[in-house]
Amino acid sequence: MEQFRPRLLQAAEQLELNLSEEQQDKLLAYLDLFARWNAAYNLSAVREPAEMLERHIIDSLSVVNLCGQSPDDQSPLIDVGSGGGVPGIPLAIIHPERPISLLDSNGKKSRFQFQVASQLKLANINVVNQRVEAYQPEELYAGVVSRAFASLSDMVNGSDHLLAPGGRFYAMKGKLPEDELSALPKGFKVDQLQPLSVPGCEAERHLIVLCRE
Repeated sequence: MEQFRPRLLQAAEQLELNLSEEQQDKLLAYLDLFARWNAAYNLSAVREPAEMLERHIIDSLSVVNLCGQSPDDQSPLIDVGSGGGVPGIPLAIIHPERPISLLDSNGKKSRFQFQVASQLKLANINVVNQRVEAYQPEELYAGVVSRAFASLSDMVNGSDHLLAPGGRFYAMKGKLPEDELSALPKGFKVDQLQPLSVPGCEAERHLIVLCRE
């Protein structure tokens, strides 16, 4: 995976992220594990490591300093429908002091997440293999993040019980989903619409931040 380091550094520079050598190593090790597990367990429809770097890791890096009140926010975050661990694992690598839970109902995806957390010594990761509606955490989360998991309405209805008072939902989307925004359930509002500039991606990307009214 060493051949992908220049591209990773180039993207990080464009995103104004200063990655330490340790963070670079862990992101590339994650990419290596993702590619190897994907060949056996079909974690993602993206097959090539170069494309995984672009569509999973660099895409996740575009929001690592937006899913919280500030870049050094250490409040707990949960990645709902985490799949192969995006954006949760890159978030955990960049912010090692922030507790991050990865929730997915698929056993093989949760096993992969656990393997990554163990092998890369990501002590801030908590892997949760449950359906979102069944998960009852001991402590609520300041942030609920999701990447292409569901409609905005499904996201807030399905995971509202996980969100602490004053918390935020962070939905990673492509083109701005006007129909989903107009269909938000009562009691929820848009706090922020953040266009994302993802290096190497010409398609529209947005981070939609929602909160309770």
